[in-house]
Amino acid sequence: MKKIKHLLLDLDGTLTDPKEGITKSIQYALACMCAPIPSMDELEWCIGPPLIDSFHILLDTEDRAMVNRAIDFYRERYVDRCTIENLPYEGIHDTLARLKGANLQLYLATSKPWAYASKILEYFNLKEYFTAVHGSELDGTRDYKKDLIAYVMQTHQLPPHQTIMIGDRAHDVVGAKHNKVKCIGVTYGYGSREELQKAGADIICNHHKEVRYLFIDG
Repeated sequence: MKKIKHLLLDLDGTLTDPKEGITKSIQYALACMCAPIPSMDELEWCIGPPLIDSFHILLDTEDRAMVNRAIDFYRERYVDRCTIENLPYEGIHDTLARLKGANLQLYLATSKPWAYASKILEYFNLKEYFTAVHGSELDGTRDYKKDLIAYVMQTHQLPPHQTIMIGDRAHDVVGAKHNKVKCIGVTYGYGSREELQKAGADIICNHHKEVRYLFIDG
């Protein structure tokens, strides 16, 4: 890992556990749409992938207007709860501080709208570790990781061989591979080892400390 200089980090399931805020906001949106409402545990698969894809499945529709209404309802609740119904993983501050202290450049790369992501990082005092914060736009631009990673790399002129993605879901791996970037999959979030292996993760870690140990000792 000595050649790596730039780390692209996912947010949900990698830095923080957003289960309560995301799943309850999805339940709220489904209730507003008069659709069946799964339990919070049954909605865990929605944590990570683009929200538009999840609502297409949950509503069993290809109607983009209907999905957009559901997303609006979701955001109606989520905007004020993205911080208070969220929790940083224990020890993540120390891991990020050590990575930054090792002269690695950290970039947030999340499918979540960057406005929400920035708010979350500021609330939990995590923003100071990042060179830049990137996410999707509220209109859906850069919803998909392949587009987001391409944008981050182009914006900051990051060489693929010096860059690595770190995330907990298959779309993190697929997005990285699309941009010729290696990916570290983490299993402490919401993606299983099987999911990450099938997607082609180059390395799999069970704890964020293991990620740290790949780059620095102790």
